[in-house]
Amino acid sequence: MKRLFRKMSLKRRLWVSFVLLTVVCISVTGTYVSVFFSREMESQATKTSQDTLNKSARVLDERLKNIVVLVSTLMMGEPFQRTLKDVQSSSKKEYYNRLSGLQTPFVQLMLAEQSIDSVLVHTPIGDFYPTGNRRSLNSNFESTIINQKITDTQERWSKLWVPGHADELFSRRSSVITLIIKPFFDIQLPGVYVVVNIREDHLLDLIQADMQSASLSQLVIDRTGKNVFASTGGMPQSNQQIYERVGSSTRGNFEFTTESGDAYLLNYAALGMNPDWVLIGYQSKSELLEPVQRMRWTILTIMGGCVVLALVMSSMLSELLLQPLFKLRNLMVKVERNKLDVRFESVFEDEISQVGYKFNRMLEQIGELIEEVKASEQDKRKSEIKALQAQIDPHFLYNTLNTIYWKSEMEEQQAVSGMIVSLSLLFRLGLNNGREITTLRQELEHVAQYLNLQEMCYPDLFRYSIQTVDEKLLDTPVLKILLQPLVENSILHGFQELPHEGVIRIEVEADAAMGLLMLTVSDNGIGMDAERVEKMLSGPEVERTSYALANVRTRLSLYYGYKASMELESEPGVQTSVKLIIPIQEVINE
Repeated sequence: MKRLFRKMSLKRRLWVSFVLLTVVCISVTGTYVSVFFSREMESQATKTSQDTLNKSARVLDERLKNIVVLVSTLMMGEPFQRTLKDVQSSSKKEYYNRLSGLQTPFVQLMLAEQSIDSVLVHTPIGDFYPTGNRRSLNSNFESTIINQKITDTQERWSKLWVPGHADELFSRRSSVITLIIKPFFDIQLPGVYVVVNIREDHLLDLIQADMQSASLSQLVIDRTGKNVFASTGGMPQSNQQIYERVGSSTRGNFEFTTESGDAYLLNYAALGMNPDWVLIGYQSKSELLEPVQRMRWTILTIMGGCVVLALVMSSMLSELLLQPLFKLRNLMVKVERNKLDVRFESVFEDEISQVGYKFNRMLEQIGELIEEVKASEQDKRKSEIKALQAQIDPHFLYNTLNTIYWKSEMEEQQAVSGMIVSLSLLFRLGLNNGREITTLRQELEHVAQYLNLQEMCYPDLFRYSIQTVDEKLLDTPVLKILLQPLVENSILHGFQELPHEGVIRIEVEADAAMGLLMLTVSDNGIGMDAERVEKMLSGPEVERTSYALANVRTRLSLYYGYKASMELESEPGVQTSVKLIIPIQEVINE
């Protein structure tokens, strides 16, 4: 394949490249979009289904809780309590009176909750129920599923829930969910139960009322994997397998695949009133992602159209792209005839144009050599400046970190926090995003942070003040790290042997007429011989001892030239000052 490609003409290679590039780009883009939207739709569907399921579970819990509260109200009523007293004394003579007295509470209960289909109080002296409901004559309580549930339950209980079944107590035989509650009484009465049959269709309508997607199906299973509602169908996979995935958790979601290979997204939420019942919501993944499948076919169609378009237009594009090469060839022929004033021009910026521009540079070699020398000198100057900056007292960081360590050992947390913040600001302002030029505002902030740190490192050694500066001057561009070496010089050389507290003052002045900015750092330290230091600064580098002043002066000279200067004045023990004079609004190209 490689050999065949090499034998092709340039025009044919461009043609093949266009087609391959088109196919690859559209394939990668289509695959990414398809996968991304599939995952996004699946995630959104899962979240929406879980929200719907949680809402349905809350509504169902509220309805079941309301039924329990209404039944509890019934049991605390006087007619019910009188009936229990008859049961306690095994007295049957007042049976019909008690049955009549319970009719009003029964009616109130069923009117307050429309989902209650029937209610029955089973006691050893007889059953009590609304006379409007026809009692089934072919079934007694002991032979019902309800009594079997009571018998099978070994642990202590106050209320039981029986999953959906046909009503065996009354003649309607409708599908109901049954609530069994032991009555409220002073003592435990064996064989006395309040049985409430709840219409299954009402509960189904309740949980399906908030469903927003037709593809989402819901059902309720218990912890054994059986359906709670008798009238609902099963899952496309056995409930037992679903139960094993749900386990004892109360809420979540997962994906499963049936034996037939169909994938489903499933959400579940346990009910608060009966944690053994779990509300399940599931939807077919293939139906959910059907729009993505249509989008994939659309992408394939677009890919085919683009391939056809690439085949048609590749020849035209190849001819257009090769025009600069033909033009360059003609210019070379003219150069062979000693026409050195020709120049290659092209509106394109491809490889051929780059070759043409190299051709132009070859013809302008002398001029380019001059520019290269200038650029080299400029780079050398910047390298010298950066080397000078690197000489600025590196042991300051050690002293600061050492102070932070000891203050942290003495649990001076506030002081440690302040020093860390100041050190961070000092570095950020000093780095200045790699730029050599900063503003007067940032330069003053930089030296202020440095002085704050030195005050903490050398307590009671000195204090400082920075003159309030006119707001208009604060945005003036200045070379960075000019003031810090000067105040460092005062601290290290001016105050070390001073018998009293040192004072550092920083002042800023502007001469609008001359267009100059004056930065003055003064102290009351031991002073220096200004003339001798001036001679040392002007002498060879090996003779210099004041590197801070030398660095500042050298950097001023490199960046501002003759327009900037440094003035030294000193009266030992009274005042020593260093004044920097730089041009205002001087724009430096870095």
